[in-house]
Amino acid sequence: MLFRSNNLYLLDFSSSNIGRIDAKTKELKVYVTPTPTSRPRRGRVDEQGRLWFAEYQGNAIGMFDPKTEKISEWKVPTPWSAPYDVMAGKNGEAWTGSMLTDRVARLDIASGQYVEYPLPRSTNIRRVYVDDAKKPGTLWIGNNHGASIVKVEPLE
Repeated sequence: MLFRSNNLYLLDFSSSNIGRIDAKTKELKVYVTPTPTSRPRRGRVDEQGRLWFAEYQGNAIGMFDPKTEKISEWKVPTPWSAPYDVMAGKNGEAWTGSMLTDRVARLDIASGQYVEYPLPRSTNIRRVYVDDAKKPGTLWIGNNHGASIVKVEPLE
């Protein structure tokens, strides 16, 4: 669950629904992701008030824009990545990590292009954190299988 402007967002992991409860009207609206049974999870609100979420079974990351009430999604290049979390930064990038493929992916939001980074060992990523003090940003993740913290810092 996420709060933004006192609105509540709900991600239906068993299906493909995004719910929003308006704090002022108490109205519930449900939005459906473009990919059926995408299993949205782990949402976060960015600097522009958009909700970013992983689509675990949809092999994508999604974004709900409350201004347009539309959902956009970007498929991760590697099949069966099972994105678990996503975080969009201020630099026009969104990062996600895979529970299954030991890769992280950086999306250029404007172009829709991904860059994937294979990790040196098995990780099982659950949360991603972006330091976007520079572009491209730096990704920090915890390694559930190696009791360590991993830093991905693109050199480009």
